[in-house]
Amino acid sequence: MPAPGLNLSFRPKTYFWPLGLKTHALSSIKGADRKALAAQFFEEGREAEIPPKVLQPSLSESDRRRAGAVHPSLMGGEYLPDHDPGEIEIARITLASVTQDVTSVYVARTSDGIRFRVVDEYDSETLTSPSEFTSAEPLTLGELFDFVMEALDLYSVLEMNFGDSGYAREQVLAFLHASSEFYPEWDRLLRSRVEAWLDENAPEGDDEVE
Repeated sequence: MPAPGLNLSFRPKTYFWPLGLKTHALSSIKGADRKALAAQFFEEGREAEIPPKVLQPSLSESDRRRAGAVHPSLMGGEYLPDHDPGEIEIARITLASVTQDVTSVYVARTSDGIRFRVVDEYDSETLTSPSEFTSAEPLTLGELFDFVMEALDLYSVLEMNFGDSGYAREQVLAFLHASSEFYPEWDRLLRSRVEAWLDENAPEGDDEVE
């Protein structure tokens, strides 16, 4: 069950123009660290000072290699597929792995409505199907979560990373970060569902998950 107060029926009016400068910029940046840095500048009212490279949707291959040489986590999100023309990101899940792996939801207008697709940084190797579909209108918060969880077996990822350590609650929750410029409660919903999953799967008597 979701946390009290979550509005699973929330549906954005649109994913497309007219959008504010912040929403448009942050929905285009693939890199996790660059997106976070840009968000910080916007929050501080310093958007005019954001370095142009930070705002680039994608980095060149040479820039990605240089970032990875500094630390592998700086590659997080940089290897997501490029956006198709007119396509933007509406939500993502970032894992605090060594390479800060990102799974993202892209949307674009089509002749049939709105195309949604879930993408990862490994040519969809971490995804299950279906990872793409079309809707006549934006998804509700609950529909978005269900779609992403069908495409990404997140709980299996958590089992692989924390099953042997007893599912320590603080460690599991620190491993996850969800963000969206369109769904303000996206991170809160993800965490509430993961906490419910922990309640069901944590070993009995394990003090770490109390």
